[in-house]
Amino acid sequence: MPVNTGRKQDARFKPGQSGNPAGKPKGARHKTTLAVDALLDGEAENLTRKAVAMALGGDTVAMRLCLDRLAPPRRDRPVPFTLPKLDTAADAKVAAAAILQAVADGELTPSEAGELSKLLENYTPVVEVADIETRLAALEKARTR
Repeated sequence: MPVNTGRKQDARFKPGQSGNPAGKPKGARHKTTLAVDALLDGEAENLTRKAVAMALGGDTVAMRLCLDRLAPPRRDRPVPFTLPKLDTAADAKVAAAAILQAVADGELTPSEAGELSKLLENYTPVVEVADIETRLAALEKARTR
């Protein structure tokens, strides 16, 4: 809890201004990270060989470590689903219905459908704005004639 020392602090600290405007330099590393790097410097190859040897010897933790490095778990995967063509904002309704039907048919999981729906939700305003710009340009062109 701040203590009121009776001094005016306005002279040193201005509202909205950092005490270190330059901030941490780009590429600066924490001293702990530097210490660990110094300890491991030159030992990475030996440690890797040891981990592989332990994995080959049946150590399941070492196996998991090695396999996670060779083939990390996939966080995303392509979804085999073709969205209907999206030329207008009205086409988003047809696409949403297609996503819903694909879930009902078991072609998509609910989470895959949710991700596709988010993409659709983000794309629809882009189509709407592009349509408005096209219509506005046509109106302006007609007005100047």
